[in-house]
Amino acid sequence: MAFWQTKALADMTSTEWESLCDGCGKCCLNKLIDDETEELYYTNAACKLLDHNTASCKHYDDRFTHVPQCTVITPENVNELTWLPDSCAYRRLASGRELPSWHPLLTGSKDAMHLTGMSIQGKVVDERRIKDIEDHIVLWPLKDMD
Repeated sequence: MAFWQTKALADMTSTEWESLCDGCGKCCLNKLIDDETEELYYTNAACKLLDHNTASCKHYDDRFTHVPQCTVITPENVNELTWLPDSCAYRRLASGRELPSWHPLLTGSKDAMHLTGMSIQGKVVDERRIKDIEDHIVLWPLKDMD
């Protein structure tokens, strides 16, 4: 059995934990919360560090130097990060679900994830080019296949 099927999230090594990230880039999208309803809205406005073709951070190892408000996802805080999409492997495993069939740990690459439309590839704009972020609310990050 694979490590994610036998280990608790808190018992994983940092390498195992990091490998759970499917690299979809959805967590790097700007999100809005309605002040009155507290409803969460995703936008297609991507962090300035996000590579729109690979869905990977251009400066992952030193991202906090460039984006101090970037959030570290850990076994301790994953359940509190309600803005993570349902397709997120961290969120899925924390709630007792399996990895989706398109996950790179199962397929060996990000290709299946991109082909099923589960990544940000080809769907986002750089946050620095946005005037009115409310005009960039999208529904596709909520899509959860598998």
